[in-house]
Amino acid sequence: SIVVLDYPYCVVHDLPDLTAESLEAGDETQFCWRNLFSCINLLRILNKLTKWKHSRTMMLVVFKSAPILKRALKVKQATMQLYVLKLLKVQTKYLGRQWRKSNMKTMSAIYQKVRHRLNDDWAFGNAADIDARPWDFQAEECALRASVERFNARRYSGEAACCDYAPVDNCLQSLLGRSTELPSHFCCSYETWLHREVFSQPIRWEELLK
Repeated sequence: SIVVLDYPYCVVHDLPDLTAESLEAGDETQFCWRNLFSCINLLRILNKLTKWKHSRTMMLVVFKSAPILKRALKVKQATMQLYVLKLLKVQTKYLGRQWRKSNMKTMSAIYQKVRHRLNDDWAFGNAADIDARPWDFQAEECALRASVERFNARRYSGEAACCDYAPVDNCLQSLLGRSTELPSHFCCSYETWLHREVFSQPIRWEELLK
């Protein structure tokens, strides 16, 4: 299989051309790991964006990502194949019975490699899932987008919408170095308070040492 971390080899030696035949055959020759690592990260990000979100899963179905992902399974690398199978799993029930029947090898790979839950229904499609259309999940996508925009506006805007969510400065050095304006009545009575509360009170050292 293709070694992911082949940094010294890819710098010192001349690497051969990467072809579809060498990928499908699982050639042990080492190739540049950056391209493979970028593909794995792209699949992981796509998986995070679509997990448990039916509207975005339907977008994968609409843009016909299943043939592209199935072609990516030819790369003989375990991590990349795992995330490809995860993306295929979330959209399997929307692809129809005919697709599942003609891709039983892919279905078997999903069953063997990807983690499952007791209430998973990826292997069969309900009537509501089969008849679902992209616009059926438009309200869900709009609600999700509104929540993201509210969070970004509350957290990253110049003025916080609510003082409860404003960031708090917890650094001791910045707090001590900040100039604080005291009220005028406190400045006038500060010496009186200092003499009454501090200087006139005797310190009982025996109680402190107990």
